[in-house]
Amino acid sequence: MAKHKFLIQPHFRLHEWVAEEKGYFAAEGLDYDFQETVQSTDGKVHAQGDKVGAMQSFEKGRESDISCACHWTVNVAAAKGHGKLYGDAYSVSPCGIFVPRDSKITSPEQLAGVPISVGYQSGSHYATIQALEQYMPLDQINLSYKEGMLFARMDMLFAGQIPACTLFSGPYYFAEQLGFRKVIDCTFMMATMITGEPEPDDVRKFFRALKRAQRDIDLRPELYTHFYKNEFPKRYHDRMDTRRWGPGERIVFEPYSQDIFEESRDWIRERGIFEGNDLGAKAYDSAVVRLAV
Repeated sequence: MAKHKFLIQPHFRLHEWVAEEKGYFAAEGLDYDFQETVQSTDGKVHAQGDKVGAMQSFEKGRESDISCACHWTVNVAAAKGHGKLYGDAYSVSPCGIFVPRDSKITSPEQLAGVPISVGYQSGSHYATIQALEQYMPLDQINLSYKEGMLFARMDMLFAGQIPACTLFSGPYYFAEQLGFRKVIDCTFMMATMITGEPEPDDVRKFFRALKRAQRDIDLRPELYTHFYKNEFPKRYHDRMDTRRWGPGERIVFEPYSQDIFEESRDWIRERGIFEGNDLGAKAYDSAVVRLAV
């Protein structure tokens, strides 16, 4: 059977774009296809609709050999057999709960009972709970899923149609640039899902390239923030000043350990985020793959 090309679809971060521009994937000898998915679909690649989010995209099936989502969802999706969690690295994304600049909400306590738009079973869902449960009982955290995924809820926040919204990565910086107020930070961990059966050495090559890109971003982030425009539909570009934006998601080349795996599942279970607390049956050793870059 002929070996297929490794499929790369960038996901809201700078690393893949830097590695592609600088030839790091090719330098590692990776035989790959690089597919942009946001501008070509006008953002529709990101799920729309009530209670449709990252978990549902894994259940439907993702095309890319490597894809990312919040570590909570990747954890559960891998335990349910929708791929393998890559255990040799994780990443950390800036995230925050935003309100309009003229909102009367100025502190986290004032968000009690206020509808906060998040992506269902996506990073913003878990991260909002994690941030706000320091301030209020769980039953006062009012999450709204009907606005849909990232661009849809960002649009509604910008249009003044919703009172609060959780945003991460590029949309987080965009909201800051436009003067929306961050009430609380809710930065969170992301994990990588390996879909299908790509060659283990291809996965190693991919991450070695990203490791080089991470060093470049750390050293001179201002040279690369323009790549955020590749992750936004063109209708936003005229308003975006990516020179003001930060480096975003940072890859940490440390293990997603069994302790992290189990502690995260306990956290999810205690908050009843999945119906029937069905978090999948696979244990760490069968849900997670360790390859070492």
